[in-house]
Amino acid sequence: MKLFDAHCDVLYKMHLDSSVDFARSDQLHIDLESLRSSGAKVQCFALFVPDTVPQEIKFKTVLDMIDIFHEKIIAPYDDVVHVRSKREIAELGEGQIGAMLTLEGCDAIDTDPVKMRTLFRLGVRAVGLTWNNANAVADGAQESRWSGLTDFGREVVRMNNDFNVWTDVSHLSEPAFWDVLDIAKYPMASHSNCKTLCDHPRNLTDEQIKALLAQGGVMGVTFVPDFLNTSGEANIQDILYHVDHICSLGGGKQIGFGSDFDGIDHTPEHLSSYADYHHLIDLLLKHYSEDQVQGFLFNNFYAALPKSI
Repeated sequence: MKLFDAHCDVLYKMHLDSSVDFARSDQLHIDLESLRSSGAKVQCFALFVPDTVPQEIKFKTVLDMIDIFHEKIIAPYDDVVHVRSKREIAELGEGQIGAMLTLEGCDAIDTDPVKMRTLFRLGVRAVGLTWNNANAVADGAQESRWSGLTDFGREVVRMNNDFNVWTDVSHLSEPAFWDVLDIAKYPMASHSNCKTLCDHPRNLTDEQIKALLAQGGVMGVTFVPDFLNTSGEANIQDILYHVDHICSLGGGKQIGFGSDFDGIDHTPEHLSSYADYHHLIDLLLKHYSEDQVQGFLFNNFYAALPKSI
C-alpha cells in the first residue's frame, strides 16, 4: 500500500549531526532503505528550528536544512523526487518517492513576509504557525498566555491561502486554532491526536476536530506516545483507538498519519521506525476495508492537498 506521512524531523536530526547518512542509518527512524521497503509514496520533511537558536540565524538555519534536503536526500537518489504539487505526486513513477517540504513554526521568518514567500518559492507546501511556544505569528499549545493569532499571523494565513499552501494547526493554542479556522482556506493538522482519549495540550478536542473536518481539513494521527495515552507507554492499538474516534466524528475520509518520526525519542511498541509501518497496516486491515485503509495511508491526504498555483 502507498503511504503519505505528513510529518517527520529527519532534517532536524541531519542538521544536528552532519555525519548521519540518509541512505541507511540506525540514528534515524526514517531513512531511504525503510522508505523503499515500506511503500512510501510521499514523505513530508519538516523544517524545524528550536527556540534555542538565536533569532538572527533562524532563517539561515532553515536555508541550511533546505540545502541538506537537496544535497543529501534528493540529489544522490534517482528514486527520491522533490514534489511541490498534487500534479507532481501524480507524475511519480513506479518506485519513486515524493519528498515534500513543510515548515514547523514560523519563528524563522520573524515578521518578514518576504522570508515566507521565499520559502513558498523553495517548495514549502504546509506551514505550521508555531511550535509549543509563542512567536510573532501566534501562541503555541503550551504558551501560558493562551492567546490567538497576531495581526501578522493573520497575514501569514492569508499568504498561505494565496499560495495554495496548507495552514497546519498542530502545535497551536486553542484560541489560535479558532482564529485560523476563521480565515484559512486549507487548514490541516499534520500530527495531532484526540484530546478525548488523551488529555494533552497538543491534542484536539472533539469540537476542534469536527470544525476542522467541516472545513475540509485532514488530520494526521501521530505516533507520539504522550499524545496517544496518558501513561506515555503506547502501542499500535492506541493508534487504532484514535483512528476509531476520528471516524466516529465523521472523519473517515479525512484521516491520515503524521508519524513525527525523528522528532521523538520514544516510540510506540512495535512501531519503532518507518520500517514497522506494516504492523500498523496489518492492524488497520483487521478493522477496516482495504479501500478505507488506503484512504488513511495515502488517499485522504493526497485528495486534500491544495492544487498548486
